[in-house]
Amino acid sequence: MEDQRILSSDETAAELEQHVALIAHEFRQGFEAVDRIDRPAVTIFGSARVREGDPPYEHAREVAKRFAEQGWAVVTGGGPGVMEAANRGAKDGDGLSVGFNIELPHEQHVNPYLDISLTFRHFYARKTMFVKAAEGFVVFPGGFGTADELFEALTLIQTGKVLHFPVVLFNSAYWDELLDWFRDDLLAEGMISPNDVDLLHVTDDPEDVVARVIECHEQRCAHVPASPAKADAQ
Repeated sequence: MEDQRILSSDETAAELEQHVALIAHEFRQGFEAVDRIDRPAVTIFGSARVREGDPPYEHAREVAKRFAEQGWAVVTGGGPGVMEAANRGAKDGDGLSVGFNIELPHEQHVNPYLDISLTFRHFYARKTMFVKAAEGFVVFPGGFGTADELFEALTLIQTGKVLHFPVVLFNSAYWDELLDWFRDDLLAEGMISPNDVDLLHVTDDPEDVVARVIECHEQRCAHVPASPAKADAQ
C-alpha cells in the first residue's frame, strides 16, 4: 500500500518528492470538497460494522435527519454502518450529505447516500477534512477507528490547535467506563486537567445531541479558543 511506502524510513529522494506531491494533491482535493459545503456541518462518527435495525444505526439516522431538518450538512467517513445511517438520515431530512471515504486493504465501499464524496488514500488528510468541515462532532459506539477520531478531536481542542467545539458521545452505557477511566485514573493522576473532562457531553437523547451542537454554533461558543493547561499532548 502507498501509506506503507510513505511511512517507511527507506525511501529515495525521488520517492520523497513523489510522496510529498501526492499528499499535497490529496489535501487540495479535500479542501476543495470542504469548500463545496454551503452550510454549517456536523461530523458523525461510529462503527462501520452495525447494520440497519441495530440501535446505533437507527439512532445515527435519526440524529442526522434532525440536523438536516435544521439546515445543517452531515459529514461522515462515507462507508457502511453508522456512516451510512447518518448519510441516509441527512437525505431523509432533505439535507446535504457528505462522505470522506478511505482506501483500505479490505475495501470499504462508499454508501449510496452521498451528495459530496471523496475517497482518500491517507488517513491524516481525511481526518483533517473531518475537523475542517465541522462545527461539532457526534460520536456513536465504534471501535479503534472511532476512538482514534474521538481522541484526535480532543487532543486538537486540548492543545488549542482548533477552536473549542462540542464533542457529543451518544449512548451513555457504551461510554461510561471510558469516562470513569478519564476521571478515576487520568484526572486523579494529573494526566489531564478538570477542563479536559468537560470537553465531552454524553447523552442518550437525539434531540439533545442536535440542540447541544446547534446552540453552541448560534452562541459562537466554538469561536472562543481553548486554554490548554499544557503545551503538549502527552
